[in-house]
Order: sequence, then structure tokens, then C-alpha cells
Amino acid sequence: MTREHIADAVATVRARSPSTPRLGIILGSGLGALADDVAAPVAIRYTEIPRFPIPTAKGHQGRLVLGDLEGHTVAVMQGRCHLYEGYTAEQVAFPIRVLAALGVRTLIVTNAAGGLNRAFRAGDLMIIADHINFSGTNPLVGTNDDALGPRFPDMSGAYDPELRALARKTAREESIRVRTGVYVGVLGPSYETPAELAMLRAWGADAVGMSTVVEVIAARHAGVRVLGLAAITNATSHATPKRPGASRPVASPPPASGSVTHDAVLAAARDIGPRLSRLIRGILRSLRE
Repeated sequence: MTREHIADAVATVRARSPSTPRLGIILGSGLGALADDVAAPVAIRYTEIPRFPIPTAKGHQGRLVLGDLEGHTVAVMQGRCHLYEGYTAEQVAFPIRVLAALGVRTLIVTNAAGGLNRAFRAGDLMIIADHINFSGTNPLVGTNDDALGPRFPDMSGAYDPELRALARKTAREESIRVRTGVYVGVLGPSYETPAELAMLRAWGADAVGMSTVVEVIAARHAGVRVLGLAAITNATSHATPKRPGASRPVASPPPASGSVTHDAVLAAARDIGPRLSRLIRGILRSLRE
């Protein structure tokens, strides 16, 4: 996408809302309720914004909501697109580039994820400390536009340490239990095999999902600082079964409750949603832009 494409999208949004949001929020699968808390909202469907990718997955409403939340002028993406829907990494990153061009300097990105860490339980919230890009692609592949960001952006502090510390402090104040861990982004849309779960766990990943990493790379490329929050909607078994006829346990236990389904993930995310919203609102009350 060129700067002209970004400018077209920005012009469309500003024609509906002349405000300059400094804070962006991406609400993942089943987590869109926070957008309903935005005061004086201006809601724009993605279909109305030139070249915005349109979500096809359940649990993603496909609206950009601009307004005020806890004293901040915000742009809230109520739903996102994924690589597995057939979009390129550049297309998935396009909304982030538009947010940055609108004025967003801080991005809170949320997702629904599967727990890999054996200490995690379904219903946990995880502050993302780092990520592993196992999607097989990157939104920065191709010719770089230096006006959008550097050719080789530093990703050593992709998830802002100050924002992570603020999230932990807020969680304590709100009596919300949070975990901290590494998120691995995969292509999808199939859920992982037991062998794949074992591999990802051995890499040091604590949670796995099909989003977020492309968006965070694009945000950091644009100089936007990031806070990542994952809703753990399902967790792998803590038992360690043996392979038939083997003397050693299998390295990759199956899911705790049988097959994972998208409907079950969405239901779990909706249950976690109120706590996530409370955490984000608490963070915003303490956040200084």
C-alpha cells in the first residue's frame, strides 16, 4: 500500500471525525464490547474506508470507533483481519498504518489465544512480553518507504516495558490476576497438532494465536509503542500421557477438553471480556500520552 492509499483512508476517516486520536486499541476475537464504552462515538464500518481489509471471521464486527475513553481520544478497531482469510501481511498491516497517520502514538492490541504454558488456565489474561513470528511472512517485505519507517526496525523492545509495568500495576489495583509471557503468531486457520504445541512450547512460547505479530511489526515500524494483552481462551492439558508402547511420556499433551472449536474460543473470550475491559480502562486512567 502506498502513502497515497493511506492518505485516502485517512481523509475518509477525518471527513467523519476530525479528532486526532493518540491512542489506538485493537479488539480481537469476541473482545469487541469495549468499543461500546466509547463516549461521543463516531463508528465507521471498514467497508466505508478505502482499502481497509474486511473481516470474514466470526467475532469481528469490522468497525472503527472514534471518540473518548477515560480521558483519551481513541480509535478503536472493533475486529481485525487475519492472514488466514487470504489477506497479505501488507493488507493486514494497512489499518495500523492508517492509525499511525491519524496520529496514534500508543497502540493496545488484544487477542484470543491458546495457552501453552502449563501453569496457564482458560480464562487467564496475559501481558505479552515478546512475540515469535511463526506466520511465515512479514509486512515489511518488499520495497521500503522511508517516510513510513526504517528499512530494518529494531524489535528488541516491541512491547513497551513502561506500558507492561503500568498494566501489571493496574491489574494489582483492580485485583485482576494477570500472567506475563511470550506470544507466538501462526498462520492458521487450523489449530495446532500436539507435536506443533510441543515445538512451540519448547521454543519458549506461553500462548499461541493467529494474529497480532503483523500488526505489532507495522506499529513498531511506524514508531508506535505497543502494549499487548492476550485472553487465554483454552489451555493444553497438564497431564503427560504416554505413547502406546513407549516407556517415556509423550512430549506434547493434547488439549485438556478435547477438540478446540472457534465457537468455544469466542464464548471464552466473551467471558474474559469484562475483565479485559476493566484492565484497559484502568490502564487508560493512569496513562499519560
